[in-house]
Amino acid sequence: MSAPTAPTADDPPAAPKNIRWIMLGILLAMLLSMLDGLIVGTAMPTVVADIGGIDHISWVVTAYTLTAACSTPVWGKMGDLFNRKHMFLGSIVVFMIGSVLSGQASSMGELIGFRALQGIGAGGLMAGAFALIGVLLPPRERGKYQGMVAITQAVGSIGGPLLGGVVTGHLGWRWAFYINIPLGLICLVWCGMLLHLPATRGGKIVIDWLGITLMTAMISAVVMAATWAGSTYAWGSWQIMSLAAASVVLLIAFIASQKRAAEPLLPPRIFTGHRNFPISAVLLVVAGVAMFGATLYLPLYQQSVQGASASNSGLLLLPMMVGTVAASLVAGKVMTKTGKYKIFPVVGAASLAIGMGLLSTMDTATSRFTTSAYMVLVGIGTGFTIQMANTIAQNAVELRDMGAASASTSLFRTLGGSLGVAVFGSLFTRAIQGRPGAPAEGGGHTDTSAAEGMTQAAKDAYLHAVAHGTQQIFLIGALCAGVAFVAALFIKEVPLRGKPDSTPQPKAQPARTA
Repeated sequence: MSAPTAPTADDPPAAPKNIRWIMLGILLAMLLSMLDGLIVGTAMPTVVADIGGIDHISWVVTAYTLTAACSTPVWGKMGDLFNRKHMFLGSIVVFMIGSVLSGQASSMGELIGFRALQGIGAGGLMAGAFALIGVLLPPRERGKYQGMVAITQAVGSIGGPLLGGVVTGHLGWRWAFYINIPLGLICLVWCGMLLHLPATRGGKIVIDWLGITLMTAMISAVVMAATWAGSTYAWGSWQIMSLAAASVVLLIAFIASQKRAAEPLLPPRIFTGHRNFPISAVLLVVAGVAMFGATLYLPLYQQSVQGASASNSGLLLLPMMVGTVAASLVAGKVMTKTGKYKIFPVVGAASLAIGMGLLSTMDTATSRFTTSAYMVLVGIGTGFTIQMANTIAQNAVELRDMGAASASTSLFRTLGGSLGVAVFGSLFTRAIQGRPGAPAEGGGHTDTSAAEGMTQAAKDAYLHAVAHGTQQIFLIGALCAGVAFVAALFIKEVPLRGKPDSTPQPKAQPARTA
């Protein structure tokens, strides 16, 4: 069956009159999830010094990432079946409980377990936030508020490391988790009072337990393989190969189960109903690779090679974030006024490819100004790509599938980032260890103090190795962005739901609200 010329989605109602206030509460919850990962990363050296367990430190991050990725599609589908508001508020509660328990952990094992619980809540925060935005705002009107989302993401990326350093240094590492409690309470009260959604459909509800099990197992295999490959185990080891084979088998089984399920976890119709959805998925995977690679290795390069201060590591990404916010604002305004949007992911992917390509030319003589200019191009690329890809994906599905579709887009970006980090980490470590003339003490370290105490010759060799490693990382990123550019050319520009002259109206109270 050929794809329809336009998505068969019902039009959502006009945005409520107080939509900006509602959006602030939703975006605060999104910020809560983003800040947590970055704050915790800054606090980890202090955590290890207090409770030990350095051999398992990577699992503090892996457990959180794994459960967040696995729970994201489940939260999204449960929102579609039951009540999006209740699911969203429930995820905040789970996140807060995980935060309190993590702050009280007395061993690394406890911390890892509580972080896993916290990750389950985080999966619902991201899935619920994007689904609520998709339901409350028709795509044609969403451009007016796109800048708010971009600013939230920028604040999270820049403020996380800065806040983590301040909190850990003055209050102790446990407050890196306790700080989530007041923010979470504000989100609960804010959204509880202002967020009003019509009651979901009644009748018998069937939960796709088989799909949940297969999806969880598949994502677990992918994330663990991405985390361990090139670090704990070699890429060609039987452990990694087994996980890769298991993920493929589980994916096939999951697809087969979704075709037979009465209420599939990820309905096949969202992928087959219109080609724009799978194309958006490709764009988000690439954006995830680019964002994770840039945010991890650009500060490392700037601190190690260019001598930037580690205490202001969050500010090092400011040029990229400025480009992201500016591009999101421009794209949103133009999309709302004209209804046109295809040009933005095309230009965005091209800018991302050019920016990544230029970053791959950096060496030990590259100035900070030059690096910042390249970062602006990457920021423009992600600004035109990420938010627009989310809007295009949501415009391609029906409202009844908004939760599953929004969760899928979040999942694609997360998995893209996880795979990107695994590949980039392996390339960087190999570059450090295998660079001719690199000293043995440089090893595979990826911290900025690795060159301290070296002779000048050894230090020069180490810095060249760091530059060479980042060159490889951004070259791979440029090639991925090139794939995204080709995919963006095939986007079909169908009308965005919502009227071009629509203005927020007071939302009529349904017969039964939640």
